[in-house]
Amino acid sequence: MKKYIKGHFKKSIFESETGYLIGLFKVLETNDKEIEIYLNKTITFTGYLPKLNDMDTYIFYGSLVVHERYGEQFNVTSFERCLPEEKDSIVTFLSSGIFKGIGEAKAKKIVKKLGKDALQIILSNPENLLLIPTITQKNVDVLHDKLVEYSTSYQTIVELGHLGFSTKDSIAIYNEYKDQCLDKIKEDIYQLIDGIPGIGFKKIDFIALKQNMDPQDIRRVQAAILYVVKEICNVVGHSYLSKEIILSNLYKGIGKVSIEKVEEALQKIIASNKIIVEEDKYFLKDMYDAENHIAYRLSYLQKKNEKIDQKLNRWIKEIQELYQINYNMEQIEAIRNALSKSILVITGGPGTGKTTIINAICDIYKLKNNLTQEKFLEEVALLAPTGRASKRMAVSSRCSASTIHRFLKWNKELNKFQINQNNKSKVKMVIIDEASMIDTYLMDSLLKGLFYDTKIILVGDQDQLPSVGPGQVLKDIIESGKINTIQLNTFYRQKENSNIITFADQIKNDILDTRIFNEEEDLTFISCSKEDVKHHVTEIINSYELREQQQIQVLCPMYKTQNGIDEFNALLQNLLNKKEKTKEELKVNDTLFREKDKVMQLTNMPDENIFNGDIGIISKINKFNKKNEILVDFDGNLVKYSGNNLNNITLGYAISVHKSQGSEFDYLILPIVKNYNRMLYRKLIYTAVTRCKKNLYLVGELQALKIAIHNNDVDIRKTSLKERIVSKV
Repeated sequence: MKKYIKGHFKKSIFESETGYLIGLFKVLETNDKEIEIYLNKTITFTGYLPKLNDMDTYIFYGSLVVHERYGEQFNVTSFERCLPEEKDSIVTFLSSGIFKGIGEAKAKKIVKKLGKDALQIILSNPENLLLIPTITQKNVDVLHDKLVEYSTSYQTIVELGHLGFSTKDSIAIYNEYKDQCLDKIKEDIYQLIDGIPGIGFKKIDFIALKQNMDPQDIRRVQAAILYVVKEICNVVGHSYLSKEIILSNLYKGIGKVSIEKVEEALQKIIASNKIIVEEDKYFLKDMYDAENHIAYRLSYLQKKNEKIDQKLNRWIKEIQELYQINYNMEQIEAIRNALSKSILVITGGPGTGKTTIINAICDIYKLKNNLTQEKFLEEVALLAPTGRASKRMAVSSRCSASTIHRFLKWNKELNKFQINQNNKSKVKMVIIDEASMIDTYLMDSLLKGLFYDTKIILVGDQDQLPSVGPGQVLKDIIESGKINTIQLNTFYRQKENSNIITFADQIKNDILDTRIFNEEEDLTFISCSKEDVKHHVTEIINSYELREQQQIQVLCPMYKTQNGIDEFNALLQNLLNKKEKTKEELKVNDTLFREKDKVMQLTNMPDENIFNGDIGIISKINKFNKKNEILVDFDGNLVKYSGNNLNNITLGYAISVHKSQGSEFDYLILPIVKNYNRMLYRKLIYTAVTRCKKNLYLVGELQALKIAIHNNDVDIRKTSLKERIVSKV
């Protein structure tokens, strides 16, 4: 039996453009014993709902939840609107102001004449109203039309629910198409994929086939082709696909469709400009436009007239003296170019001084323009693709830094940036660290949010893992050979961890010289079978003092398998944070959390200044009668998790290599076994190794390491940004 509350909407507290509503509701009836304490009182509710009014009676279906900040709330999953049943309620409703020209006197006359079925009679036979004295034809028209309009949204949303859409999706669909919803669906249900954010092909296809859609319908085939191109490009990282790849994956996804039907559908898509074809390269229109826009903007900056300030050498010398630093020739060239050119790429491996150069650029920019710190932050934006990378950038530069999404004011609900081509940022220079992680769409959005003359400095290591999203922006820019680029080759951290940096350099050059292992403490390789990996990892951790153990990080390329992230988290939790009577525990789904556990954030929570990949320590677990909460310490920033937010953290003793990007760890353990299969490739191993600052341990099979270092084929992405830059500069 579904739990519900019945009563009246009282007040809106928050309302988003997507229909998400937080409000107060007076409870008159419920079948949930937990909510009986709210009878004849108000309760906070949340959910995706249409416009509500305080005249109607509603039934909300859902459950009582506990928000970590706002306490108990009723989470609405579906609803019903009850038409007024009592005569007094109908009078109040008709005279509420919704129906222009109908006051209390006329409302009473209507109810007296038509009775408790007045509203249904008005809807079905409005001419009966003319039997009532003082009711004019204009009154009849207003009453009928407004009541129809008022009822339509609810009826439509209910009908969409019957088709198989959630309340959230139904409201989004209604908000987009209003009373044309059902006509739009009948015309082509697949058009909702482009019209409504969050509604994908699989959901629509399931509903369409359930409604007896012909599997060979041209509308379905067109939607399936677009889905295949989007899905493969987003998952693999390509900018375009060949026709052969599209067709082979199309048949896997939707079954047998005649080649004639597929060709017809493909030509319709091309004619509608949703896919652009160059030779045998099939681009989504958005990707095609994004690559062209990036190439055009970079070529514009590259061609700009440049003026070198003669005082640069003096300022560089001042900064060297101030911080007791001696820049090498590569670094001096990078600093000079960054401050004199409109576009510059600075690239190099770990320990080559990229952070030092960023700091120098900031300091000299302030000197050059005689800026206070406050004014500097108005003119210059320090950016990174991830929260952890931006935090590292802020600490090293002694300036505030931000994620690119936060700088562009990303609206998560609308999936749009508020800083865009129509509302540009006024900064004069942006410095972007960890630029290898920027995908094509994000780079396109960033450029749209900047004025044409804004100076851009990209800093990164092109040999690391590319972006999660499609494209390989940094690599394509560098390989084009047309954009100002400084390659850093001198290792500055050579004395600190010479073997780690040398090993990383060997990896990117397809070299494995085993003599480098076990020479010094900073780089250790322990050869063992896959069955013995955990045993050796345990020995490594036990060799450190307790205070250092929490600084040890395990990186794995996969979650499952014998030596995957899940297995290591279970092992290391019991090894590093043993069960004790004094430590409270809480199980969330399949994960057991314990006080003092290391945990990792899985989503961005900018309001709490916490981002995907951040690592913290559980300081406290509180268990209440109806509410459990976990308090996590992220380097002094205490964040509470309860309710659905508990799914935003996981154990962090072992994490994926992808999640580690933008981070650095003092002590790093990297299991390496042949069972990792397709995850054994050069960029992944290189990225993992370059996360380590002090001591690196590789544990497992030497053959697996050889496979990974020599495998550079896995992440070859099909992009055309490089060629576009070449053609435009």
